[in-house]
Amino acid sequence: MRSRRVPLAADVVKYEVGCGMEDGFELWPDVVTKGWIVTDFLVKITREDGTIVCPYILNRRGREFIGVGDYIVRDEDGTTHVCGADKVWKRYEKTEE
Repeated sequence: MRSRRVPLAADVVKYEVGCGMEDGFELWPDVVTKGWIVTDFLVKITREDGTIVCPYILNRRGREFIGVGDYIVRDEDGTTHVCGADKVWKRYEKTEE
């Protein structure tokens, strides 16, 4: 059966390091060794102690790591997820609000 996504208002904001938009951080070595994801474009933050961490958002699918240029989407139903710059404006349209 073909279907269409139900319209749902959302706040769409480009991710910025240091603005508290993420739910947490994972150590870079753990992301590389424990995950089944492509790590080439992930945001990597070097802390003062030299450790490198990657920010993520928590949702029902687990940890969703944030890539360079990604947007954080918070739907009006409370769901939060990450959307790449290559898809965000194909899935969402800007409103005047």
